Amino acid sequence: MLRKHLLVVILICFTCVAFTQSIIRGKVFDKQTGEPIAFADVFIESLSLGTTTNMDGFFTLNGISQGTYIIKVSYLGFETQELSKEVSGDNIITQNFLLSQSGITLDAVDVSAKRSAAKTEIQVSKLTVTQKQITALPSLGGEPDIAQYLQVIPGVVSTGDQGGQLFIRGGSPFQNKILLDGLNIYNPFHSLGLFSAFETDVIRNVDVYTAGFDASYGGRTSAVVDIKTREGNKKRVAGFASVSPFAGKVLIETPLKKFDDEGASISMILTGKKSLIDQFDNNVYKYASVGDSIGLPFDFTDLYGKISIASGGGSKFNFFGFNFKDQYSNPFIAQIGWDNTGFGGDFLLIPESSSLIIDGVVGYSDYNTSIIEGDNAPRKSAVQEIGGNINFNYYGNKSEIKYGFDFRAIRTDFEFTNPFNIRLGQNQNTAELGTFVKYKYATERIVIEPSFRAMYYASQRRFSPEPRIGLKANLADRLRFKAAAGIYSQNILSTSNDNDIVNLFNGFLTGPEEPVRGLDGESISNKLIKASHLVSGFEVDLGSSLTLNLEGYYKNFSQVLVINRNKLSAQDSDYAVERGWAYGSDISLQLTQKKYDIWATYSLAWANRDDGKQEFPTVFDRRHNVNFVANYYFDSKKNTSFGLRWNLGTGFPFTQTRGFYNYQPLSNATSDYLTSNPDLIGTIYSSTRNGGRLPTYHRLDISLSHKINFTKNTGLELNVSVVNTYNRENIFYFDRLRYSRVNQLPIMPALAAKFFF
Repeated sequence: MLRKHLLVVILICFTCVAFTQSIIRGKVFDKQTGEPIAFADVFIESLSLGTTTNMDGFFTLNGISQGTYIIKVSYLGFETQELSKEVSGDNIITQNFLLSQSGITLDAVDVSAKRSAAKTEIQVSKLTVTQKQITALPSLGGEPDIAQYLQVIPGVVSTGDQGGQLFIRGGSPFQNKILLDGLNIYNPFHSLGLFSAFETDVIRNVDVYTAGFDASYGGRTSAVVDIKTREGNKKRVAGFASVSPFAGKVLIETPLKKFDDEGASISMILTGKKSLIDQFDNNVYKYASVGDSIGLPFDFTDLYGKISIASGGGSKFNFFGFNFKDQYSNPFIAQIGWDNTGFGGDFLLIPESSSLIIDGVVGYSDYNTSIIEGDNAPRKSAVQEIGGNINFNYYGNKSEIKYGFDFRAIRTDFEFTNPFNIRLGQNQNTAELGTFVKYKYATERIVIEPSFRAMYYASQRRFSPEPRIGLKANLADRLRFKAAAGIYSQNILSTSNDNDIVNLFNGFLTGPEEPVRGLDGESISNKLIKASHLVSGFEVDLGSSLTLNLEGYYKNFSQVLVINRNKLSAQDSDYAVERGWAYGSDISLQLTQKKYDIWATYSLAWANRDDGKQEFPTVFDRRHNVNFVANYYFDSKKNTSFGLRWNLGTGFPFTQTRGFYNYQPLSNATSDYLTSNPDLIGTIYSSTRNGGRLPTYHRLDISLSHKINFTKNTGLELNVSVVNTYNRENIFYFDRLRYSRVNQLPIMPALAAKFFF
């Protein structure tokens, strides 16, 4: 404890040293929209002193002596702005910049931003996705979605069109930390796997960490998807309404106080999305029924709203709320539904008299899910969470220090009856406390980022120290080496089971307080899920617009707790322990031109588990996975474009069938049990777990979009798309008892229209 306090004192003293230096800081905005500009160059030529803005458009220049200087701000696609500023004494000067758009094409802007970030950021197993990149992906049903984009990222495996779960570099979905404006989202994907709960048009950027993430993130052991939403339009009333056979959407945004030259504003944004696929299934898509003419049993509704208050000094406050609902009703499988409601607020404080930048979030979420299967025994899971964090940032010319604290109070309510009529349940309150410190030092040749996280899990009475490190070496102007390693823990378990035919029930619970036996049969004292990561690779710029990225990784899941869904008696433990490991390599090639974009990725991966009885591949162990994405633009303004996405993945493992068993009632003395043929009621599985392989999966999706501009701000966008263009029969699951195969979605053409203003 003394060491913790000493560390905080040292950090505060370090930042106080900055008070003796002159600092110029501020934000860079797009003058037309009021949106912050990330990766803009801010430079004082006479001092050879420069920096780039972060994702919030914020910059800081330190160590400036007394005098008058010309500050130059530039970004491709915008007019360069110069401003003379006098520096006198030791103080902090706040200066914002508003850049006007120029005629340079936006694809050059994107390339410039990526090149700048590639040399100054670690970016090991990290991909930052913008709203523009999501919408550039071929729009399925005219509805671009982050769920579709995530499936293209190297190392990410999707189990298909239905289920909506992502497995990231050998980790199960419950090992992924999904954040929306800083709040944990327990189930971000709808049952129709083409769509997430998030509206694309309110997304500002998404940071995806597939391995080796730094100490600012805690509580998960595999990956992080951090989604940040944008602020509403600060200049005018705007929005859109769209409709397709898949969904209908509405968005409206408006300034409550218009953006001024100092950067102050108040704005609001509201959006809603409702699935329509169940209304079209018996007409347009009657042939695409999931099973035995039941149609397409998907129904979801998403609502999101946000109010943003920004001051002229760069500080801002956001208040947001959401409600996501999903329903899957298949009488041959189950009725599954979930509901997620939440609200919260985040802030960014830039005090005038301090070199510290402070940000944080606080919020509440309530997730409920239930399932009713053929036996009519209800299963349910609920998670209520209240939490928040506060972070302190200090930006130097070549260094950055960030430290912070976070807390989560979690309540779980879980009830499940297994096939042997044994009840499993949990009703528990717990808390998670975390603190971290991260230091970054960057020169022209090397970037190093050591970090350390400390987690305390109240219900387990466990303290988890977690050192992590990231490194990048700019070996040449076009060649960069990168590496990262770290230790991770979590106390969240999933109620899902890898043996489920259709894994749509995504419940959660926290680690048990009761004794649990390990792989050796002895009780374990530490019941946390634990993992360690090691990843390294190279980035190569093969040309001004062609980039090659190669990474290899190893994840050691040294302890994974799972629900013992097969317990035979009340005396058996509710939990079981496994260990696992995942390793592989990912390669991606990205080409950006004025007329077309191409992105090709290939992943070679292994994902295995050991339950103490045998080692086996996981059900998401896809050995080879290929994605090819291309967009062609017919005009310089990109109003008309054609896109395609092709995915190929080798077959998933499954446990083979050895036979079936039935039940012959003997209550009727006249029944002839030798010749009667009772109904089958169960399956006898092979003793080799996941010893078989399903057929290879591949699918081609295409889209053609055209934008018609009526005025400067209004117009109509039309989109024609085809899912599974050549009608590949990809297996969804095999019904063993009925001995019938159920496939993924067949060919599904769609026409969508979007009116924007």
